[in-house]
This record gives sequence, structure tokens and C-alpha cells, in this order.
Amino acid sequence: MKIRHVFILFLSAALISAANYSYSDNGDGLKNKNRKKKSEENKSWHTLDPKKDKVAGISLDKAYREILKNKTPHKVIVAVIDGGADIEHEDIKNRIWTNKKEIPGNNIDDDNNGFIDDIHGWNFIGNARGENIKQETMELTRLFRDMTRKFGDTILNRIKIKDTTGFAYYKKISREYHAKYKQAASDYDLLKNSSLNKYFVKEDSIMMDYLKKTDYSIMDLLSVDTKDSVVNESKYYLLTLIIRNFDIQKYKESMEYYFNQYLFGVDTSFNPRKIIGDDPTKLDGVHYGNNDVIAVTPSHGTFVSGIIAAERNNNVGMDGIADSVEIMVIRAIPDGDERDKDVANAIRYAINNGAKIINMSFGKGYSPEKIFVDDVLKLAEEKDVLLIHAAGNDGENNDVVENYPKKYFNDGKIITENWIEVGASTKNLDKNLAASFSNYGKKNVDIFAPGESVYSLKPGNNYTISDGTSFACPMVAGVAALLKSYYPQMTAKQIKKVILESSLKFEKKKVYKPDLKSEKKIKVKFGALSVTGGLLNAYNAVNMAEKDYSKK
Repeated sequence: MKIRHVFILFLSAALISAANYSYSDNGDGLKNKNRKKKSEENKSWHTLDPKKDKVAGISLDKAYREILKNKTPHKVIVAVIDGGADIEHEDIKNRIWTNKKEIPGNNIDDDNNGFIDDIHGWNFIGNARGENIKQETMELTRLFRDMTRKFGDTILNRIKIKDTTGFAYYKKISREYHAKYKQAASDYDLLKNSSLNKYFVKEDSIMMDYLKKTDYSIMDLLSVDTKDSVVNESKYYLLTLIIRNFDIQKYKESMEYYFNQYLFGVDTSFNPRKIIGDDPTKLDGVHYGNNDVIAVTPSHGTFVSGIIAAERNNNVGMDGIADSVEIMVIRAIPDGDERDKDVANAIRYAINNGAKIINMSFGKGYSPEKIFVDDVLKLAEEKDVLLIHAAGNDGENNDVVENYPKKYFNDGKIITENWIEVGASTKNLDKNLAASFSNYGKKNVDIFAPGESVYSLKPGNNYTISDGTSFACPMVAGVAALLKSYYPQMTAKQIKKVILESSLKFEKKKVYKPDLKSEKKIKVKFGALSVTGGLLNAYNAVNMAEKDYSKK
């Protein structure tokens, strides 16, 4: 599944305060709200300098201003393995990779790479008829379903000696699945039947119908001018929520997440894979799928791609981190847990088609076909491709819990040269530096990067703010691409070394340890949360590369 922030605390507060409302604002509330609106500078806070601007940015503006302004970059291909991306978005359409060896629309594999009309990438969760998977189950659900077929009616003393280990594992999976199902059902019932949801769905539907759009802003609401009392009531209700700092878009996204967890994620009878027509437990038929890289779930990948490569200095939207990047869009991640087969084939496609950096803003707790991924990770190491992966959003220790894919192979070997694991930081240079939702790990998380209140692209030429290690990950991918474009001779190993060693160190700084389960906040040294104890810093990285890898 695409890694995302859990919004349960936000929802709980909303349920308590927003169900009943009255609107008697004279306009001052809206004026105050507008005055508090984030400035353009705050929207791009992650590009600022910690020392000068007093926020935990990555000093990107400083790097461009002081080191890169008179330099000419080379093109670098960055593969974004995600749920697809809006390749027509105004701020990224000129930064999308195009396979120049392929003739669009002729239904021929012109470059003989096994993929027909793969103009901008490939979609591994669709079929040749143009059908695409949107939702999927959790990997835990699939494991429970498949193992139940084998062990479900088995009495322990009837099991053959060789199967006792498998049966013990099944019991573990069964316990975890039933606990997850119970929680998902409880969340679904609570949220669906809440007073807030009943009010909101009604008023939101009225407003969407009136405005003829699914996403609307406070300015859209203020522009509503009608004598229709029903529409006006919806207008004032929704304005009241906004004035109370209620984030409508975040609410809709979180409700979709919790509803999908129950309706699809834990449903053992749900099997969208049948439209692909393959066996996902076998690594055959690698050329399945279609060339529809936008498909039905492009929001997450669009946001990720914007952080890395939104066109700079075009007076539109935002500036991406790297100014000479082509995004190769590879769709392999549904709303739910991804399949190991699709991840392996996505990475292989990226490597074989020229990507030097791969962004992987996804993860899951189980990997039954991990061997598929291990084999292609070894290929990435051989081909000098840098892999950047998000640490996860459960507020847990990755030294203890599993988060796949990961740098450890089944044979005990570790990817040491071309893998970076990324946690999420906030803009705050204080005890709240580590995002409360971010996974961490002194051994298994390498570095932290901005991942809270990040501004980026949204499908349909829109923009939004979101949270997650999913968005800290492309911060690192963007800086890696920046280094590769200005210092093309750098290897994946060298880029990783520079990014980690140049991080802005806060090892001894006391911060709140990320945790979503306990109300009690515990302080730890920031250095205990990652290998480096540092924050991504583009200026330091470029400065180090300039000294060590610039052509003399």
C-alpha cells in the first residue's frame, strides 16, 4: 500500500467538535483565516535553510544560489514506482520521461523491450483491455486466506512433522488478521455512523454538485452566490468547518482510507487480480500490464513526482528539487498492499530502461515472494542504480518491525552501497523535529527529511499539502538526482555516501520519539532514531560533491 499518515487523532477531534454548528461570523473570522493562510515561502519551507530561516528545511535555495547558478546539469532519469501520475499536470508535463525509441500508438514494440507503446513508463496493475486495479487487499489478508485453505480445518496432531512450523506461522497470521479485521470493522462503523460524517457527506455532495467539481477551496465557497437556501446552508456549514481549522480534503482522504481498509483491505473474498489473469506467486509473464500510467490512482505518485521534478522557475505552482530530471512513471502500487511480483518487475523495468535513481514510497509488513524482489535488488546493485525507500508511517522502530521491501536479503547479505531508507521530519527545530508518525531505527533508517506539511502537485493542475514518509523519500531522491545531474560521474555508492555524510547532524538533540499508540510522549536523542542522526541538507551535499567530484 502507499505509505500514508494515519488521521485517527484528527478524526476523533473532528467528531467531537463539528457535528452541530451555528454560523454567525461577520467576516472577521474569514479575514483572520486568510491572514493566516500560508505564504508562498511557507509552502516551500522545505527548500529553506535551518540557520538563516529557522525552519528544518534542506537548504536547497542556498545550494542553487551559491554553488549551482552558473553550472549546466545533465539529464537524469528518476523512476517513480507508485500508483501512477498525472503526466499532463501543468507543472510536470515537461519533466516526464519519453521513450524515444517507441512510436506512440502503433501497437508495436518498436524498441523490442517487451512492452508495447511504453511511451512514458508502464502499468503493471492493468491489462491489455485497458482495465486497471484500483483497490487491493492487505498482504496479511492474502496470507491468511491462502494459509487457511491449507491449515484452516487441521487439528494439530494430524499435521505431518514437516508442517508444524508452517502451522505455527499460520496461527500467528490468523491472530494478526483477526485483530486487524476487528479494528478495521470498528473504525468503519464508528466513522460511517458518526454525526459528522452524516452531515458532511450530505453538505459536501450538495456543494460538489453546485460547483461541478469534487475538490473546492475556501475561495470557491466564498464565491457561491445564490438564493438557493439549501446551497447556502451547505456553504456556511463548510465554511464553519474550515474556520475551525478542519481540513476538508484531509478528512475526505482519511475517510476513504478507513473505508477502504474494511471494504477491501481485510476482505478475504475480494480478488481484483483476476483482471490481470496471472499467477502473482510466479515470476512469469513479466510483460503483462498496459501503458496507462495515469490510470485510476494517480494522486500519490503525482505528489511524489512534483517534489522531485516540478518545473523550476516557470512561475507555476511550485519548484521541484532537481532542475534536470525526467520522471519515468511506473504504476505498480494500488490502494492496498502491492504484490512482490509487480514491485520486482517495476524495478527491473526502471533499470533496463535507463533510470539511475528509483523512488519507492510504499511498504508493507509481509513479503511472501521476497525472493523476486531480492533478485532484482541485486541487479540494481550491479547496474549502479540508487534505491530510495520510505521508512513507513506507523511510528514504529524498523529495527524491530518489518517494512518491505528492505535492504536485507534472505541469504543474510545486506545492500550497503545503493539503498537509502528515509524517515520524516517536521519544519520544527525543536523537540517536535521528528514527525510523530514516522518510523525510525538506529540501524535501518538512514536519514530524516521533510515529510510533514509538504506542498506539492495534485492531479488536474491542482496543488495540496500532505504528510508522510512517502514525501520525505522523494526529498532524498530529488537531492540524489541533483547530485547526479551536476556531477554525472558520481556512482550510486558515492551519492549515498555524500547524502548521509553531509546531513545536518542533530545527534544529541532531545526530541519526542515518534509514536502513534501512546499518549505519553518520551524524549530521546535524535541520533537514536537513524544511522546518521541527521537531516537531509542539499547545500552540504552539493558543496561536498563540488569539492570531491567536480571535474577539474
